Amino acid sequence: MRRLQNPIRPYAWGSRDIIAQVQGRPVPSDGPEAELWIGAHPDSPSTIDGRSLAEAIASAPGELLGADAHAAYGARLPYLMKLLAAERSLSLQAHPDARQAADGFAAEERAGVPRTAAHRSYVDGNHKPELLVAYTPFEALCGFRDPAASAELVDALALPALKRVVGALAVGDLREAVHALLSWPAAERPELLEQIAANADKLPAGAVGGGPRGLVRRLSAEYPGDVGVAVALLLNHLMLEPGQGIWMPAGNLHGYLRGAGIEIMAASDNVLRGGLTPKHVNVPELLRVLRFEPLHEPVRDPEPVAPGVVTWSVPVRDFRLHRVRLDGEVGEARLALDGPRTVFCVAGSLTVGDESGGSVVLRSGEAAYGLPAGGPLTFSGGTGEAYTGSL
Repeated sequence: MRRLQNPIRPYAWGSRDIIAQVQGRPVPSDGPEAELWIGAHPDSPSTIDGRSLAEAIASAPGELLGADAHAAYGARLPYLMKLLAAERSLSLQAHPDARQAADGFAAEERAGVPRTAAHRSYVDGNHKPELLVAYTPFEALCGFRDPAASAELVDALALPALKRVVGALAVGDLREAVHALLSWPAAERPELLEQIAANADKLPAGAVGGGPRGLVRRLSAEYPGDVGVAVALLLNHLMLEPGQGIWMPAGNLHGYLRGAGIEIMAASDNVLRGGLTPKHVNVPELLRVLRFEPLHEPVRDPEPVAPGVVTWSVPVRDFRLHRVRLDGEVGEARLALDGPRTVFCVAGSLTVGDESGGSVVLRSGEAAYGLPAGGPLTFSGGTGEAYTGSL
């Protein structure tokens, strides 16, 4: 086991409290801290033994990844784990599947679009399925709700301008409804969004984030004039309790609103945005990759693996996530994992070791990297909670 140092991404929507609290630093931090990245993504890799984890893997992939992972994914860690901490809403977004990502990346490379360009949609050729597990109560928008229910909400706003959208939703045509909203003439958007905000009181309230009424009020204040406020009414609006997860396969529009969670995903940063952002929204490409069907079961509950150990099932081979808790009843846990593994302690402290004979003591906010040749991990020596990423 080798210690990792992990970068923090300071996006504007980030919390000034949560990551600092987990790491035991003074609160609040000097600025927003949105995501702590644990992995080898080239944009913000962790460091190991004084150098980038991405560089270390490239120089010794057989040792750091193992033969199977190296053969399947090349000289790169195929997953990325994060601690995500949102104080206000992230952009509405979706991610491409593997073929869409490869084709989109190749097309932009051929066109000579700089990878750092603000209008670039594909920064790599990989897909980005993701799982988020709530660390605190976590509010989110996850996939399309039943279009009939969305039709009722949009109709309740009593705005003649939205008649076309209501009609499309009433007959189950999500594609037409989303296209109509995202393609709304730019000159007419401010007036439409002002009317939606003014009529928010006509929407029902609710326990989750104030329901549609509270959602529209909050998003209108955070992103005035952004058509994503209207698109949000078409999505499942839910509150995760700590330990519950949400699985976001390719093509599902989603947006994280408030709270902290452990996120694991295929190691990609391909994001197609649909609103609630000042960044570029590529409407044609987003419409190409979206799955225009309701997502009826976005929530994943934890599944017991062993005393003190749970996981969340996902239908991809790129990653697995486990949570280990040691307390007065469970003083040791053993976890057999495939391939390279990352361990991130989020509370208390514990000792993590493997069959190589090496071990590290991890305190809250600290992380380590384990070699595939080390065999099963053993957690002991304290009271704490940690998440592991693996294949």
